[in-house]
Amino acid sequence: MEEINYGYEDQQPSENRSAKGYKIIIIVLAVILVAVSGMFMKQTNDLKQAYAIERAQLTNEISTLVGQYDSLRVENDTLAYNMNLERNRADSLLQKLSEERTLNRAKIRQYEKELGTLRTVMRSYVHQIDSLSTINKGLVAENTSMRTQVATQRRRADIAEERAQEQEIKLRQGAVIKARDISLVALSRNDRVVERASRAVRLRVDLVLSGNALARPGERPVYVRITGPDGYIMTDDVNKVFDYEGEMRTYSASRDVDYQLEDLPVGILYNGGGITEGKYLVEVYMDGHLVGSSEVFLR
Repeated sequence: MEEINYGYEDQQPSENRSAKGYKIIIIVLAVILVAVSGMFMKQTNDLKQAYAIERAQLTNEISTLVGQYDSLRVENDTLAYNMNLERNRADSLLQKLSEERTLNRAKIRQYEKELGTLRTVMRSYVHQIDSLSTINKGLVAENTSMRTQVATQRRRADIAEERAQEQEIKLRQGAVIKARDISLVALSRNDRVVERASRAVRLRVDLVLSGNALARPGERPVYVRITGPDGYIMTDDVNKVFDYEGEMRTYSASRDVDYQLEDLPVGILYNGGGITEGKYLVEVYMDGHLVGSSEVFLR
């Protein structure tokens, strides 16, 4: 018996071929989509890296500008105030850039534009500072010249004053009256010179005030200090003191003399006790100066 063919076998291979074709198209499209996605991701990453590099470069350039502003020094108050404003603008721009989450080409261009403006302003300030520096150098040179002249005149005045002071000191030193031929003699009750200290009741200091034409003539006291063998100043009254270079010193005896610029023999009596054998130091003072001294041994 013959089998009847209704056309199903011819139709089934045709449908299988169509399904295979769709699968191939889907696979091709998927591959293309993956490739396109990969390319997009690569481009995105490349842009991010490029923007990151530009962000770092902008950050470095703005930081450098801020450092340049900090390094500028100017004494002009108005210029310093304006420079500080621009420095704060640069600092704010740096802060804004650090807080920027996403960068694009437009934002980068805007940052570059603001940075260019800040640089232009910086150059103008540098020019002004250079101009002021040139002016100041001229003023400094002028002041230095004037100061040099003033210092020269002052040195001359100081030298003249020093010479005048030296001359005055020499005159004062030259005007000091000197005492010479200083001796110490022991006296008995009737004022006769005795050989031994044990027989003496008083002492007499003999001296000569040398003549000095530079000295001041007139009447004034002469003081003698007698240091005994025991090392103490001999005096009959603890209230006998005189001024020597701002120090109050005890004296043994004194006498007023009328000095007239010529040699003047003087005898000054000490009426106190404590006279013993030994070495004595006699010092003579006049006009606030130690004018002579001598060591004398009494037997």
